[in-house]
Amino acid sequence: MRTFSRRRAAAPDEEPSYWISFSDMMSGLLVIFILAAAALMLQLMQRQSEVAAILETQQEQERQFSAQVRSLSDSEVSRAQMLGEVRDSLVASGIEVVLNADSSVLSIPISALGFASGSADIPDANEETALRIGQALSQVMNDQERAAHLDTVFVEGHTDGVPYDQPGGNWRLSTDRAIALWQLWESGLPDAESLDALTNASGRPLFSVSGYADTRPVEGTPAGAVDHPPNRRIDIRITVVAPTSDELEGILDAYRDGETD
Repeated sequence: MRTFSRRRAAAPDEEPSYWISFSDMMSGLLVIFILAAAALMLQLMQRQSEVAAILETQQEQERQFSAQVRSLSDSEVSRAQMLGEVRDSLVASGIEVVLNADSSVLSIPISALGFASGSADIPDANEETALRIGQALSQVMNDQERAAHLDTVFVEGHTDGVPYDQPGGNWRLSTDRAIALWQLWESGLPDAESLDALTNASGRPLFSVSGYADTRPVEGTPAGAVDHPPNRRIDIRITVVAPTSDELEGILDAYRDGETD
């Protein structure tokens, strides 16, 4: 006798198990997507904050650099104005001086100071002219607002190529010429104390003397010329306040840090 068994038919409302698994998988993927999106948003926000910090650092570096450039430019303008005024005052008085192309050096030629070959003495006939030069320089340099832009005023002595037969040679002779002019100013100018007391932005004396022997001949010196009188002169060279190496290194370090970040 054959027997038959009937399978129970699935209830109309009952879903197959594979459909339930697919639904769970989709829900899990949705959760993962939401978490990944949230993590990405957090990363983007963090990166945006880092980029903003880098941009702020770079902008600060640019501000510092621009401030240094403006300060240097102001100093150069002040120097040019001061030496230009000294030159104009002296030329108006009939005293020949020469201002170089970038307005940083005022040359006082032999016609004004009268140095003989091998001598550091300013002749009596030239002392009045030398003092008038010092007076013009003193009047301009005592403008403290503009002098604050200056670092050093060098009184530089020079020689021709004739060997100086004394210890130190032409180096000694050129320095002695600068010292002779400075000492004449100290003893002969009515306001020499104020000239001597001038200081730069660092509180150091503004004026200094130096000698260059025959190493810096004037433009137009004939090749091989030895006894060339125009080289027996004094130059007034002004250097301006510039960014220090530490300040520039600080800006560079900050820039490197910004690149690394």
